[in-house]
Amino acid sequence: MSREFEMSLMGELQFFLGLQIKQGPEGTFVHQAKYTRDILKKFEMGDSKPMTTPMSTNTALDADEDEAVDQKEFRGMIGSLLYLTATRSDIQFAVCLCECYQAFPRTSHRQAVKRIFRLQVEGVDNALIKGEIGSQWTGLIALLV
Repeated sequence: MSREFEMSLMGELQFFLGLQIKQGPEGTFVHQAKYTRDILKKFEMGDSKPMTTPMSTNTALDADEDEAVDQKEFRGMIGSLLYLTATRSDIQFAVCLCECYQAFPRTSHRQAVKRIFRLQVEGVDNALIKGEIGSQWTGLIALLV
């Protein structure tokens, strides 16, 4: 490949497309701790009370008649969380459910999105993707790291 393209060795890979990469003898870990801290700060959620689940079991989201919220801010929050699902598949369903209300977001929808952010407060360093390469393992294995 070096015959066709100019290449240089720049050391061990640490960031790739905003994903943090940590390589060690036990495997390769992909996480977004820096990105998580950045979005918590951006949306002023860093000091919020942490949650343990992305959604409440007794909350049903629908096109209700609550007060409308800023559509641009809501879309920004959803977009940030969608990018976070690259390493946090545990929030994917909740984010995609909230995403359905981007056209006409209401207070209840924003509260649901904020709950997903609050889940990130304590779990900043969590990642759900661990890669292992060896004679017995190939590909990705979903694990809580």
